[in-house]
Amino acid sequence: MYDLFEDRSRNMQLQYFLLLAAALFCIGIYGLITSRNAVRVLMSIELLLNAVNLNLMAFSSYLDPLEIKGQVFTVFVITVAAAEAAVGLAIILAIYRNRDTVDMEQFNLLKW
Repeated sequence: MYDLFEDRSRNMQLQYFLLLAAALFCIGIYGLITSRNAVRVLMSIELLLNAVNLNLMAFSSYLDPLEIKGQVFTVFVITVAAAEAAVGLAIILAIYRNRDTVDMEQFNLLKW
């Protein structure tokens, strides 16, 4: 039997998750645009990826609660993001050792 209230509550839950994901995405974009520190830029990229993961999980749960394709893809994105963060921090650390700064405007890598 179709339950109108159950459908309405599922809709509201999806809207809350989408609102939270949009807020996270906007914070990440703001951090990318305004930050000059390379570590902050990397953290902003991670916020963007977390917003995408939240959208994946919300839509996967909303469209078909019995399928786990969205969850599996989210775990894949999390592992790729962890590898990206590790490589990014290693590159930033190497640049800091050579340049003594992590300011994005000071990165003139063609001038060693």
